Amino acid sequence: MIPIDNIASDRIQIGYIEATDMPGIGGDYPLLDERLTEWLDRRRGELNEQEDRFRKACRDMLRFGRYKPTGRGKPASEYLLRSAREGTFPRINIPADINNYISLKYLVPISVWDRDKINAESLVFRTGRTGESFVFNPTGQILEIEDLVSGFARKGSEEIPIVTPVKDCQLTKTGNDTRNICVAIYYPAGCTEPVGLQQMVQEFCELLDGVAGRVSHIVPD
Repeated sequence: MIPIDNIASDRIQIGYIEATDMPGIGGDYPLLDERLTEWLDRRRGELNEQEDRFRKACRDMLRFGRYKPTGRGKPASEYLLRSAREGTFPRINIPADINNYISLKYLVPISVWDRDKINAESLVFRTGRTGESFVFNPTGQILEIEDLVSGFARKGSEEIPIVTPVKDCQLTKTGNDTRNICVAIYYPAGCTEPVGLQQMVQEFCELLDGVAGRVSHIVPD
């Protein structure tokens, strides 16, 4: 596995997953479809008190320095929740759909990216510095990541921002030729809710086991 350094561990835990030797990311996946259909139906209603408390905790874990997790700066999980209620929930490809299902079910932001498009020597999760940014969609829109917890690919002395709990870099997004992926689940540090990060990681890995040659994971301290 790619070595990981989580400098933001006082506020955010990272559940890290790698899946390799995927024969293809398209096609049908009945088990995923069944679970996703169930949770799309559930999410049409209001969150219960515990769920809403956790949703707020995921938003608050991004509140640091100049970064305010409001408006377009909210965790990606909140956009998925809204799309489920509006009937516009996206279906993209198997890795992205697993990502979005876990995010919707557990109300937690997650990043998934193509490991081979960046070939990182290691990964570091830290808050973005002044001037750091990346393009996040095909039209060239830029996300400024100052004070936002972000994942960086280390290559030599360079640290390249590729993922955040809000949006991910266009450069490393999965596509039809993706065979190896990385996943980061962002979880509020010190959270005492009944559903923990390990449970989320385990279900994500279970679903990847059905489509990948090898799946491994770690939850760094």
